[in-house]
Amino acid sequence: MIKLHDLYFKPFISEREIDAAIQKMVDGVVADLGDEVPVFIGILNGSFMIVSDFVKKYPKSCEVTFIKLASYEGVKSTEDIQRLIGLTQDLTGRTVVILEDIIDSGNTLEEVHRIFENENVKQLLIATLFYKPEAYNKDFKLHYVGIEIPNKFIVGYGLDYNGLGRDLPEVYQLKTTQHMTNIVLFGPPGAGKGTQANFLKEKYDLIHISTGDVFRFNIKNETALGMLAKSYMDKGELVPDQVTIDMLNKEVEKNADAKGFIFDGFPRTNAQAKALDELMDSKDSQIDAMVALEVDDEVLVKRLLERGKTSGRADDADESIIRNRIKEYYSKTAILKDYYATQDKYFGVDGVGSIEDITVRLSAVIDKL
Repeated sequence: MIKLHDLYFKPFISEREIDAAIQKMVDGVVADLGDEVPVFIGILNGSFMIVSDFVKKYPKSCEVTFIKLASYEGVKSTEDIQRLIGLTQDLTGRTVVILEDIIDSGNTLEEVHRIFENENVKQLLIATLFYKPEAYNKDFKLHYVGIEIPNKFIVGYGLDYNGLGRDLPEVYQLKTTQHMTNIVLFGPPGAGKGTQANFLKEKYDLIHISTGDVFRFNIKNETALGMLAKSYMDKGELVPDQVTIDMLNKEVEKNADAKGFIFDGFPRTNAQAKALDELMDSKDSQIDAMVALEVDDEVLVKRLLERGKTSGRADDADESIIRNRIKEYYSKTAILKDYYATQDKYFGVDGVGSIEDITVRLSAVIDKL
């Protein structure tokens, strides 16, 4: 992810994909024109990269020139297109190929056709690297299209956001949700996740999503997802991952304007972690870190036995049950450490000490994300 001025952009189209698209366009032009010497005309400023790469790949003789039109202000295409720099050569009887970086509304293309009405060219062909069919509202034919893309703002490979980004060799897409901090909070039973989640959500203005709380809410309120989950639980079966993901999706959607989320109790498996990544990607966001509270087993046992004196929970009062819960955590849940570590997103934090000291350690990690 990159930041240009005040906005964040995510990777969208790679250099390799761009190169393949340009080669496809070159092959199309060569097949149509044969040995004819065309005049390639780039529309400045954005087309300088595609023109350069296009003519380097073009295997036959050609001529190259540029015209410049004003077409963008910020991230929106304007209706007011003005011819800034005109043509300087006679194109009578020549085949002209317009090389565009992107065609969206078609306003620039309309101006191009107006410019060439009186140039007496043999034929005017339009080639564009990127094309937004959802945004295009003109009737002019596009003869060569590299890549069709959705109607979202992009930067890179000649395209800019208020002057920045043209130099990027790949293309990035505007994030519809700007920078969020999304954390998976981990730790064995008794590590203090719930306590720390409450402090962190207040300090960073995040939404705390506890899977247990979400399940209880849906079942208590007899939502469709809650009843579906209960049907599996009543049969002693595990609730399918997709049901849990759908519940989490509802919680994320309810807080669409949040600055981020703390996920507590999910994921528990690699498959669930991948499903969570896909969910966040669909929201134009991502998991930034898995933060795990690390506490020695004997300290955990002591904590839970002490908690059992007042919690009323049977599983906090039996040492053998406690040790089994801790063992189960390490055998099943802790394997996610590798999943996030391979993405450089795993952060282990010492979970021993005062609540305040542990919060400071967690904050030191989050502040660097």
